[in-house]
Amino acid sequence: QVQLVESGGGLVQAGGSLRLSCAASGSIFNLYVMGWYRQRPGKQRELVATITREGVTNYEESVKGRFTISRDNAKNTMYLQLNTLKPEDTAVYYCNGNGPALIRPIWGQGTQVTVSS
Repeated sequence: QVQLVESGGGLVQAGGSLRLSCAASGSIFNLYVMGWYRQRPGKQRELVATITREGVTNYEESVKGRFTISRDNAKNTMYLQLNTLKPEDTAVYYCNGNGPALIRPIWGQGTQVTVSS
């Protein structure tokens, strides 16, 4: 079973940038759709962005134009570039992978992003 590990979170001032990485322990070829989710304090986990194996992307409305999702299938890694960060982006960010060969989606352990005003 492939495992996902996020990294790149941290503390940043409003308007700043971060780049999150999601490294897989094996091939992500079977992870047809990968995505980033976040859980803000006191809120349920929500979708941020997804990307298919072919590179088709989808974004939650509030992050469009600020966040960019990408994946490098050769490096078995997915990324999320976060620009123009806002305090309301503060959350634990999780990566996720799913595909028809899987019984259930795969989740990483999460990485904390904190944006100060």
